[in-house]
Amino acid sequence: MTKPTANYNEEAIKTLSPLEHIRLRSGMYIGRLGDGSNIDDGIYVLLKEIIDNAIDEYIMGNGRQVDIVIQDKKVSVRDYGRGIPLGKVIDCVSVINTGAKYNDEVFQFSVGLNGVGTKAVNALSSHFLVRSMRDGQYFEAVFSQGKLLKQNEGKSAEVNGVYVEFIPDEEIFGTYSFNFDFIKQRLFSYACLNKGLALIFNEEKFYSENGLYDFLVREVGSDVQYPIVYYRSVSLEFALSHTSEGYGESFFSFVNGQYTSDGGTHLSAFKEGLIKGVNDYYKSSFNSGDLREGMACAMAIKIKDPIFESQTKNKLGNNDIKGPLVAETKAAIEDFLHKNKATADKLREKILQNERLRKELNDVKKEARAAAKRVSLNIPKLKDCHHHIGDKLGEESSIFITEGNSAAGSLGKKRNPLTQAVYGLRGKPWNCYGYPQSSIYRNEELFNLMMALGIEGEVANLRYNKIIVATDADFDGYHIRNLLLTFFLSYFEELIITGKIFILETPLFRVTKGKEQIYCYNEKEKEAALKKVKNGVVTRFKGLGEISPDEFGPFIGSDMRLIPVTIESLKNTKEILNFYMGNNTPNRRDYIMANLIDDVG
Repeated sequence: MTKPTANYNEEAIKTLSPLEHIRLRSGMYIGRLGDGSNIDDGIYVLLKEIIDNAIDEYIMGNGRQVDIVIQDKKVSVRDYGRGIPLGKVIDCVSVINTGAKYNDEVFQFSVGLNGVGTKAVNALSSHFLVRSMRDGQYFEAVFSQGKLLKQNEGKSAEVNGVYVEFIPDEEIFGTYSFNFDFIKQRLFSYACLNKGLALIFNEEKFYSENGLYDFLVREVGSDVQYPIVYYRSVSLEFALSHTSEGYGESFFSFVNGQYTSDGGTHLSAFKEGLIKGVNDYYKSSFNSGDLREGMACAMAIKIKDPIFESQTKNKLGNNDIKGPLVAETKAAIEDFLHKNKATADKLREKILQNERLRKELNDVKKEARAAAKRVSLNIPKLKDCHHHIGDKLGEESSIFITEGNSAAGSLGKKRNPLTQAVYGLRGKPWNCYGYPQSSIYRNEELFNLMMALGIEGEVANLRYNKIIVATDADFDGYHIRNLLLTFFLSYFEELIITGKIFILETPLFRVTKGKEQIYCYNEKEKEAALKKVKNGVVTRFKGLGEISPDEFGPFIGSDMRLIPVTIESLKNTKEILNFYMGNNTPNRRDYIMANLIDDVG
C-alpha cells in the first residue's frame, strides 16, 4: 500500500530564513558532516572559512600573522588586518550576501565570494563570538545557532583585526573531535601559498620563505631527477620536477589558496601550456603523457571571480582563464629551460625514457588484451552499477573491493545498484612492490581490477568517484588491505592524492537484548552499549561475510563510515612501502616483536 501523505495545500508551503536553511541543509554549504576523522569533514570546513577571511586580509596587504587556537572543541582565530567596519559586524556574520568581497577594490583575490562562509560557521555553531578592533574601538557580538544573544562595544587597546571563536554544534555534527595532523597539513599549505605569512597554531609556527617551492620540497624531498623548476608571478605560481621513481603524475592545484582536489579548467590549461612550452623549446612533438609521467607539481593561480562547481570548491569552472594561463605557462617554461640548460637536458632525457617505457608497456598491454579476449574476459567478479563518473549521478558512484564471495554476496544484495558496484577478489592479491608497471598487466587479478576501475589505459578514465576497500577485520583482511594499497601507491598514487580511495568501517560487535540491537565499531562503543543495554549479549564479527545481508544495508547506506586513505607526503611513500612490503623480513620481525601488545591476563 502507498503510504498516505499530508495534505498538499497552502499550509504545506514553508519559507525558511537563510540561517534556518543552512542548519536544515548544511550539506549544501559545507559538504559532508562527519566526526572529524576525515580531512573533508564539516568541522574543518568551518575552520577553513574563518582562516580564509584572515588570509584574504593578508593578500590585500594587511597583517602578517594569524593566530589559531583549539582547546577541546572551542576554536579561535585572530587576524591583524583592517578589522570589520564596526557598524557592520553583525550583518557580516549573520546576513547572507553581505560583505566587502563583492568590491574588487577592497578584496581582489578571494575564495569566498558568495557571502555565505562566515554565516554558515555562525549558523552551525552552538557558540559563536566575533570581535572587531579598529582604531582604538571594538564591537563584539555573541551568537548561538546563528541567533544574536548579546553585543558590546567600547574602547580597545588591541591592534586592529578580527577575533572569532566558535564551537561546532553537536546537534549538527554529533560527537566529533579535531585531528590536529589534518589541520597542520592544511596550515603548511596555506603558508606555502602565502609566503611571508605566519600562521601560529597552538604555538606552533607555519611559515614559508619560498612559496610552492617549499611545498614541493616537502612532498618529494631530494627524490628528484633535476632541480625543481620554479616560477612566480602576480597570478600564477608553480613548482615541478620528476621524481627518481614512481608512476603516474602527482599534481596539486590551488585557486586563491583553495586546494582543488578535482582540478578544473586552471589545471587543464596549465598542463596544455606545459607541453606547448616544452615542445616549442625542444622543437619537438612530445606526448603530453610522456612529459607528465613521474612528475610531481604544485600550481596555484589567483583570479578575481572564481567559479567553483560546488560550495566546497573542489573544482574550478572558469573557462575565460584558459588562453592567458596557457600562454603564461608556455612562456614561463620556455624561459626557464633557456636559462637552465643542464635541467633542460635532464628533462629531455626523462621524457625520452618515458616514451620508451610507454611503447614497451603498450606491447605488454596488447598481449594482456589479446589474452583477455582469448578467455572471453568479462571481469567475472564485477557487479557493476548503472552510473559512473560523468553520468548524472556519477559523483555518488563507488566500487567496493571485497575479499571472497561471501562478503561480495552480502554487499551485492544490499548495495544501491544505481551507484554502488562490487568487485570480489579471489584471494590475496600479488605483492607487486618493486616490480615494473608492465608486470601488473601479466597478473590476471590486478589486470581485471584495473579493467573494472577503468584505469587500465590511464587514471583519468576512472569510472567511480570512490574506491572503497572492504576487507575483514582480521589479520588476513589487513594483509589484503596492505596489498591493495601497495598496488595503488606503487602505480596509481594520484588516486590517493586526489582523495579517491577509502577504507570501509564495519561493526566489530553487535550487542543484543530482546529485539534491541546496537552495532558497535570499537571497544568504546561496545562498552557504552553494554551500559545502555544491561545483560546484553555480545556478538563479535570477524569478517564481512558473517554479517547477514538483511542487517548489512545500513553499513553501506547514508550512515556508512569511511576512512580516507591519505599520505603525509610523497617522499615518505617509498620508505614506508619498502619497510612493510619489501624484502626485509628480519627488520619487520624485529619491529613486530618490539611492538607486540600482550593481552594476556
